[in-house]
Amino acid sequence: MELHEHPEILAMMRERWGAEPNAARRRMARIPEGGSLVMNPVQGPPGFQIGNVFVLAGVPQIMRGMMEDVGPRLRTGKVVIVRTVRVEGAGESALAAPLEATAKAHPTLSIGSYPFFGPDGFGSNLVIRGRDADEVAAVADELIAVLADIGAKAITKIEP
Repeated sequence: MELHEHPEILAMMRERWGAEPNAARRRMARIPEGGSLVMNPVQGPPGFQIGNVFVLAGVPQIMRGMMEDVGPRLRTGKVVIVRTVRVEGAGESALAAPLEATAKAHPTLSIGSYPFFGPDGFGSNLVIRGRDADEVAAVADELIAVLADIGAKAITKIEP
């Protein structure tokens, strides 16, 4: 990706410092071809956006000021729904087959198993993620029903 000195940034620098920017300051005016400016209401040159990447000042106060311009540009997606089923007293090997079958039956969901071990016992937190709230809730209930048969001490659905 080619960099170029942005004329608007150079003009801002000349106005601010009343002189031609030196080589070090001119580097602050370089942005990638196709980038758009992110205004800096605090001080110094603007940042830039290229695609979904924003390059902002590193000084927190300046960066916060630049966020006023960035905020409206951020694209949001659908909310990801997350439910956790806590399984105590059953190891991952006992959970593997039911989890695999559930994952294959629901390819739009992400299902993760996060084991835990401690003085009070062992088990796994099964985390179900997806964009369809009804499907996520149904799979949590489905897992609880299926896993009740594997001898776990406790199965708890954790709601957010």
